Amino acid sequence: MPAITQRLIAIVVLSVAYVGLTITITAGWFTTLDLQVARAMHGIWQESLHPLFQVIAELGGLELTTVLMAALFFYLWSGGFGADALVVGAFVGAVALEVLYKELLYHPGPPRSLSHRDGPSLTDSLPRALGNSFPSGHMVRTVVVYGLLAFVVRRLARSRAARVLAIPVAIAVIVLMVFDRLYPDVHWESDVIGGLLLGAIGLVAATVWLDRPRKAEN
Repeated sequence: MPAITQRLIAIVVLSVAYVGLTITITAGWFTTLDLQVARAMHGIWQESLHPLFQVIAELGGLELTTVLMAALFFYLWSGGFGADALVVGAFVGAVALEVLYKELLYHPGPPRSLSHRDGPSLTDSLPRALGNSFPSGHMVRTVVVYGLLAFVVRRLARSRAARVLAIPVAIAVIVLMVFDRLYPDVHWESDVIGGLLLGAIGLVAATVWLDRPRKAEN
């Protein structure tokens, strides 16, 4: 089975899983587990680590991820990959879906009695409707941005070390962001799973675009 076909199937499977997760959250089936995980994290919280986790949060913040995607766009465009540069549309689309979900799905985040202040971000000034926490925007952006950067580095980097390290580094950042969302209780665990799924959909769609069939040169 061609790789492109496999990825298209993966998008369908991930989409079904994401919709299924949304339904279970709406039905309240994750409520107990969300609260148990949040209380467990609250129980092992160390205030001295708070500044560190606020810094980690910036890796998935809207500001840095937007800058990284803009840099990728100009890198590909200036390198003669004009059509490929449009791959950043996957990032825009994923963020748009995240915002739409937060507008439509009532799902408040952990209460202040459990949560700790997140890293500073422009998103703090967004309307309170976006206080709904599903899915985690940090997770969506982290998966799409660092996964996509790793994919491009693996294809275009001249340095062998950069190609070898690209995927492990991206995975490490994603795992770190998962813990960063859960440990300070800024998101429910269901929000994190939702962010991973939506981010994965955007990432796989991006790789489909980059590996699309090309017209033969005349």
